[in-house]
Amino acid sequence: MTNSSLKDALLLWNLSGSSPDLLAERENRVYAVSHGDQKYALRLHRPGYRSLNELRSELAWMKYLSQQGLHVPTPIATADGQFIPKVGDSHASLLTWLDGVPIGKGTSITSGQPVKVARKVGAQMARLHAITDQWQRPADFERPKWTAEEIVGETPLWGRFWEHPDLRPDEIATFQAVRQAAQDDCAILEQDVGLIHADLLTENLVMHEGQIGILDFDDCVIGYHAFELATFLLRYLEQPDFNEIRAALLEGYSARAQISQQALGLGLLLRALTYVGWIVPRLNEPGNKTRSTRMIARALGLAQNYLEGRQ
Repeated sequence: MTNSSLKDALLLWNLSGSSPDLLAERENRVYAVSHGDQKYALRLHRPGYRSLNELRSELAWMKYLSQQGLHVPTPIATADGQFIPKVGDSHASLLTWLDGVPIGKGTSITSGQPVKVARKVGAQMARLHAITDQWQRPADFERPKWTAEEIVGETPLWGRFWEHPDLRPDEIATFQAVRQAAQDDCAILEQDVGLIHADLLTENLVMHEGQIGILDFDDCVIGYHAFELATFLLRYLEQPDFNEIRAALLEGYSARAQISQQALGLGLLLRALTYVGWIVPRLNEPGNKTRSTRMIARALGLAQNYLEGRQ
């Protein structure tokens, strides 16, 4: 993705002359673009990471959610009506800027009393899922699936976590055992599958005028609703107020459905396992060796507890 691609993208949306600031660079390169009194998020999508149809589907969902009154970014078409034009070897998309402040960072909720914020997050998840359940998706809608086969099957979406190079033989055996157990037990989650955000971390949730807004739909998939809640909760697993945060999240989500402790426990295990696979190709990035050690320890702890609980 070259500077010329960035200039070409700005030109397509009549934003030439603005000064974009790079905000993030991983799946996409994301820029904050100020133009006059307006601000936007411009994304240059990594070639080969998502198909064109997957990108179109992501934008269609965001547009629908915005129309239903959720505080989410809204896709903006180019001057000639394109939402995902080709720019160089990539595709680009422009979104409205989402006002608000992230509810926290890492393992900290900083936008208010953590338990109260967690309850609001649960309620907003419930609203997100309930509105999405009612959506008639376009006939060509396409997003990855992330259920049992894609998490603990032979070729997981985020990699074969049991082949992490730092695992000992006994740890590999634990992961192999819990893979089989999880495959057998995922039937309890199959009753509540749908389109989920799949990355509702504190950094992707913003507080705006007392309401929760949602950012970064890049990883949205067809998956378990319990997995959505587990994604938010996993970071707080070792925190002293974990039980209170979990109870508040479930209480907020109960406006849509009751998630059992069994389903949520399995969701937490599945979510932890995905990160062990995700980190493998990123081990050489700064700080990721430490993160990897933490991810392995957390996943092993959950796996061992899960296996013991099934005996």
